[in-house]
Amino acid sequence: MYTQNCIQCDAKYTPEEILYTCPKCSGLLEIIYDWSGQSISRKDFEGIPLSLWKYKALLPVEREPVTTNEGGTPLYKCERLGESFGTGTFYVKHEGLNPTGSFKDRGMTVGVSKALELGMKTVACASTGNTSASLAIYGAKAGIPVVVLLPAGKVAMGKVAQAIMHGAKVLSIKGNFDDALKLVRDLCDNEGFYLLNSINPYRLEGQKTIAFEIVDQLGWEVPDRVVLPVGNAGNITAIYKGFKEFYELGLTDKIPKMTGIQAEGACPVVNAFKQRLNDIVPVSNPETVATAIRIGDPVNAIKALRAIYQSGGLAESVSDEEIIAAQKDLARIEGIGVEPASASSVAGFRKLFGMGIIEPGETVVCVTTGHLLKDPEEVLSICESPIEVEATAESVRKAVFS
Repeated sequence: MYTQNCIQCDAKYTPEEILYTCPKCSGLLEIIYDWSGQSISRKDFEGIPLSLWKYKALLPVEREPVTTNEGGTPLYKCERLGESFGTGTFYVKHEGLNPTGSFKDRGMTVGVSKALELGMKTVACASTGNTSASLAIYGAKAGIPVVVLLPAGKVAMGKVAQAIMHGAKVLSIKGNFDDALKLVRDLCDNEGFYLLNSINPYRLEGQKTIAFEIVDQLGWEVPDRVVLPVGNAGNITAIYKGFKEFYELGLTDKIPKMTGIQAEGACPVVNAFKQRLNDIVPVSNPETVATAIRIGDPVNAIKALRAIYQSGGLAESVSDEEIIAAQKDLARIEGIGVEPASASSVAGFRKLFGMGIIEPGETVVCVTTGHLLKDPEEVLSICESPIEVEATAESVRKAVFS
């Protein structure tokens, strides 16, 4: 059994109520489980192939899920790149290898399944790209209409193409992501659409399975630290919740330090952390090459700061130049191709290690959130152009060895 609980006033609501924030105080909601009377052990997960729905007993969905076989993403041991940093081995959990190319699939398989369970007829979201792509695909799989609002000119075309191809009604808003989110929330409130941005507590339940898989893949060991990008701040919130639930169930013995990384041009959570605040001051005009985290007023900021403080973690910002350098190094040293926002986690890890904040010997997992092909325009703008040669063996050899 579970309830929707307000994180501010502790009001409790039933699973069936269509809510995104607390009606009493406007606080954020989270799903809280009553584990009493249940016996869950590591043996319950033995012999089951790695996937999101391996952990169905810990998810708030009763019906047959809407799934495209999400989860089960690889955890890469990055020895060569770790040596170049001077840190030794670290790990990359590559969420870009989910079916639609981003971690958002984890939230959408649960969110869209829950929408059908609740009898909703249309689903909607605002997006910097990956959310819209994922919702469009899961909506298509479920046979339910999808409406997405995108900030005009601010979304990588690979993500727009996914949303359009899979039949979503795509609206391009003359404003930024924060404007689009306000508009889609108004649309959902007035038209009865089901909102599937990360303010929806059910969506975050899918994303918490990243934590479950990391523990599973490390042989039921918990890393010392998890480093990940922060945009709308739902993922750091969800992953912390996953580690916390495993700990509360007695399946693990600690919680890692949650370490959130933002781009310098869009870092309200970092600013709040460095001032030891419990809420943010929004950034009015966020800008960064990392379009997926170009968000100035993240809706889950309070939850994210709580996750950072309670886990003994931290938040740091990185420049666009540091992000691009990490993106290239991941690809060229480890063969892991990610979009810019994903590389911010590795850029942040490198920076914090250089500052002496992350210590040698820590077991660190960096989460990369989206695939390289999500933003091919950025790749072409930062990399060398193909070398054009005559169609002769002599020309080819000359170009190869020049």
